[in-house]
Amino acid sequence: MTLPSWQDKKLGSMARAALWLLQVVGEDKVFTKAELREAFPDVAQIDRRLRDLRDHDWKIDTSRDDPTLKQQEQRFVARGAEVWIPGKSKAPKHKASLTAAQRAKVLEGDNYMCRSCGISAGETYEDGITPAVLNVARRKVLLPEGPETYQNVTECKRCGAGNGDRQVDLEQVLGQVQALAPMERRVLRSWIAADQRSLGPMEKVWGIYRSLPQDSRKAVAEALIGIED
Repeated sequence: MTLPSWQDKKLGSMARAALWLLQVVGEDKVFTKAELREAFPDVAQIDRRLRDLRDHDWKIDTSRDDPTLKQQEQRFVARGAEVWIPGKSKAPKHKASLTAAQRAKVLEGDNYMCRSCGISAGETYEDGITPAVLNVARRKVLLPEGPETYQNVTECKRCGAGNGDRQVDLEQVLGQVQALAPMERRVLRSWIAADQRSLGPMEKVWGIYRSLPQDSRKAVAEALIGIED
């Protein structure tokens, strides 16, 4: 089937953006925001229309998803729905964009910290240099009753990189909770009540160690062998 031209102004701007990706950029190719705006000088919110394609299963990575990309770059990974065909441009309800108020509510509910690593906005990572930036991500949740839903969660840019397809099996998590020993459940309750868990020195060192390059890991292992207990 021959695709309509991305320059056909009878089409909506989102449909034209999709066709531009296919006909000009190409799958797995990188483009910049400047190139996008240059292609659509007549569309004031073309950046937003491009983002809307993600609601139709188009995969377009930013530097958040792919750390190899620069801030102004994006990668067209894979096409989704044929949004230029009438009836296929309506976004699913669960993928509606968040308002500023909704985003603020998610951040407040998550205590303004990444729910994956626990870092707060502005805090620096282990390197002591890079500050954390928080985003609100959609997470697919498989409910115990069987159906799936989408829920919002706070995560930092580093934890969110490349994890757009992450999902949670809530029934499995609840099963793991049930399987804990009574003492373990009491400890878990205290962590949940405080919404944090303080790591001991050994756990902190382990966290740093497992992120080291291979040669550095070997150096730590060898040093540990040489230390008398």
